[in-house]
Amino acid sequence: MASVNISGVTKFYGDIHVMHGIDLDVEDGEFVVFVGPSGCGKSTLLRMIAGLEDISSGEISIGDRVVNDVAPSKRGVAMVFQTYALYPHMNVFKNMAFGLRQAKTPEDEIERRVREAADILHITDYLDRMPRALSGGQRQRVAIGRAIVREPEVFLFDEPLSNLDAALRVQTRLEIARLHERLDATMIYVTHDQVEAMTLANKIVVLRDGRIEQVGSPIDLYERPQNTFVAQFIGSPKMNFFNTGELAPAATEFMGRSVGDSQIVGIRPEHLVRARGENAVVQGKLELVEQLGEYALVHLITSKGANFIVKMEHPPMEAKGEGLAFEAAPDRIHYFDAQTGLRSTAN
Repeated sequence: MASVNISGVTKFYGDIHVMHGIDLDVEDGEFVVFVGPSGCGKSTLLRMIAGLEDISSGEISIGDRVVNDVAPSKRGVAMVFQTYALYPHMNVFKNMAFGLRQAKTPEDEIERRVREAADILHITDYLDRMPRALSGGQRQRVAIGRAIVREPEVFLFDEPLSNLDAALRVQTRLEIARLHERLDATMIYVTHDQVEAMTLANKIVVLRDGRIEQVGSPIDLYERPQNTFVAQFIGSPKMNFFNTGELAPAATEFMGRSVGDSQIVGIRPEHLVRARGENAVVQGKLELVEQLGEYALVHLITSKGANFIVKMEHPPMEAKGEGLAFEAAPDRIHYFDAQTGLRSTAN
């Protein structure tokens, strides 16, 4: 396995600047997830690592080699795509062996690698089947197996679960996590789904508009987002934001600090609880309750017209239009600069 170093990488399509000076280190054996909204550049960055996209400037190294001018097949990477890209006229064994045969690998070595990968992925019983006889999850495992047999230095995944239904997404996500643990491999994974990012990654890279917004462990990004974009992107439902006028009258006394017009207060829906006595941080009128079984999402609106959400174990008994008050532990309250969106240095 190998580390990946990205230094000052930019990408232009004509006059359009899509990647802006990316600097990133991926350690040997890390599972790194690129996450962000559509169009943020996460797949472009992955394809530049793979060699499927040229970089405009900067440097990409895999292990101790600079690979800017190295062909994709010579970079020591294997990529798993969103679409399974299996050959429909070949059975599973031949699909997994195809790249090795193209590389003139000896047949006994091909047999060993394919069967070892099939055993890891629990698809040994499917080796003689054609792709049309497989489920979506089974096809994706074959695509992952095709990457494993190449014994790459780095695995690259480009939204591999997006074509699967909810149950298969969870199952395949667990299988990828187990695969990383078993192979101790360097893996870089692209997704727009922050749940996938939080559950799979050792390190998350949040991107927006071709720039890195924050790099850190899942818990770092959840507990200490560096700006309002990361704060709302990581966590579901997204973080509530309030300006000074939208807080309850005694909020600043309970929070233990004053909040001026230059600051925004952020509180996650799961950290708001029904207020006891005069400890309310925010008050609102009940608008809607979404009952999701294990919890309820309670939608409210402040007297200033700001919408916010509270995640509650049990739905409130109050009727629509009635007022509710909520508090939050002071260490669960986040503060951001209203102009820049950056986390307050005192927070």
